[in-house]
Amino acid sequence: QLQLVESGGGLVQPGGSLRLSCAASGFTLDYYVIGWFRQAPGKEREGVSCISSSGAGTNYADSVKGRFTMSRDNAKNTAYLQMNSLKPEDTAVYYCAARAAVFSQNMCRITELFGSWGQGTQVIVSS
Repeated sequence: QLQLVESGGGLVQPGGSLRLSCAASGFTLDYYVIGWFRQAPGKEREGVSCISSSGAGTNYADSVKGRFTMSRDNAKNTAYLQMNSLKPEDTAVYYCAARAAVFSQNMCRITELFGSWGQGTQVIVSS
């Protein structure tokens, strides 16, 4: 069964950068759309970014557009989220998720469409 493990979170100052990784085991990610979601304290989980199985198609939430970049390396069975110009409001637990489906823009905001989830990695943006 597909398993996902996030890494790369930590404490960073506002304006700093982090790169999150999502490593898959059990199956390759070749045929999976990968999404990044986050959940801040007291808030519901929200979609951050999504990438097609080939990496050609991406989608970003308005709140992170221009600052975050998602990519994937199927040979390494890993997806990434490069986060630049981080803001305190980016503080959250970040989760990666996978769905075996054709990529679409709409799916990147809907958590219920993703069946496989990692345990999350904490990102804290603070001075």
